Amino acid sequence: MLSQASSQQQFHLCRYSRAGYNSAIKLLLLSMNKDLSLLHHYPFEKLAALKKDLSPPDELAHIALSIGEPQHPAPHFVIESLIAHMHQLSSYPSTKGKSELREAIASWLQHRFAIRQIDPESQVIPVTGTREALFAIAQCLIDRSKKSPIVLMPNPFYQIYEGAALLAGAQPVYMNCIAKNGYLPDLDSITTQQWSQCQLMYICSPGNPTGAVMSEDYLSQLIELSHRYDFVIVSDECYSEIYFNEDNPPPGLLGVAAKIGVDDFSNCLAFHSLSKRSNLPGLRSGFVAGDAKILKQFLLFRTYHGCSMPPTTQTASTLAWGDENHVVENRNRYREKFDRVLQILSATLAPEMPQAGFYLWPTTPLADTEFAAKLYAEQNITVLPGRFLSRDTKTGNPGTNRIRMALVAPLEECVNAANRISHLLLSL
Repeated sequence: MLSQASSQQQFHLCRYSRAGYNSAIKLLLLSMNKDLSLLHHYPFEKLAALKKDLSPPDELAHIALSIGEPQHPAPHFVIESLIAHMHQLSSYPSTKGKSELREAIASWLQHRFAIRQIDPESQVIPVTGTREALFAIAQCLIDRSKKSPIVLMPNPFYQIYEGAALLAGAQPVYMNCIAKNGYLPDLDSITTQQWSQCQLMYICSPGNPTGAVMSEDYLSQLIELSHRYDFVIVSDECYSEIYFNEDNPPPGLLGVAAKIGVDDFSNCLAFHSLSKRSNLPGLRSGFVAGDAKILKQFLLFRTYHGCSMPPTTQTASTLAWGDENHVVENRNRYREKFDRVLQILSATLAPEMPQAGFYLWPTTPLADTEFAAKLYAEQNITVLPGRFLSRDTKTGNPGTNRIRMALVAPLEECVNAANRISHLLLSL
């Protein structure tokens, strides 16, 4: 094996000749993490390739329903806080975050999930968006020295789960989320041997892209399994604040743990973000909360990882977690969009109303990739083919012949898109 210095030196020596270029690339790759070769192309890379040679009609404005990027206005008071506290950029932030922010997060968790007590000192860590933290937690927790470590995850899934598992040296095991199981991971598909090899399990509730919500009974069963087989539950709850019945918010992992007497949240970690809740995807602000023993080690990992939240972001985030008015207003906007869009599509695409979240996950009359390509080429609308979000399994691919539609655009655009989709379907 060449050393990194040696391979880079040879790369620079031969990269100027055409004949040596490919050899130089191979030499450089020898010095990289071999697990990188296991990563799949990201869904939006596949989508770009699908659209590459297509030419949509110029007279129709493009409408993007493919990416879950909130388009509602960011709360004005958060923006004002960011501007007012720019002077804080002159100080290094601590990895653990300000006590004020951790206290605001703990208070929100207690109120939102009816938790009697959560310790902001040991059970909460701010993170720079849940994406990086969901990836980093696997790198921190997976023990490569144990034989054949497994990471369980839903299928379809947020691709960070899979990449995190692969780069941590674990084998992803996919649990199909299909209509028969209420679009929840099929726990019965996991063998006793797989449970015993499992070190970490990713869950997402409300689900991406299905919108399915895990019940308290389902979460209780997962907690019991995590204690029986000693694995960590990583609960991605970034869509938890987008729901349609104000009297029935989705339950959370920590709330259920507390309810069944697991007051120390052992083996339980919940990840939340301001991106969807508060329309602040660019703020890169979230948190992880739960098992203090795990978070102590995760804090150590993050100290070396170098991902502290900027002080101005912490101050603004403290305000955001302390206000619910803008969150209620946000839900009202999504509720109106779903009402209008489902009314238009009921006779054509006929999507199901999700339990929560801002995605539709309908079946398609053509192959999902063919339908997505046709929709873009003829109506200038981009959706994400379901198979780009899922993997083949012995019992099939749950994303086949489905598309993910993110109702994040303004109301008028979502209504326009629904009308165009119906027009296309009626012409088939």
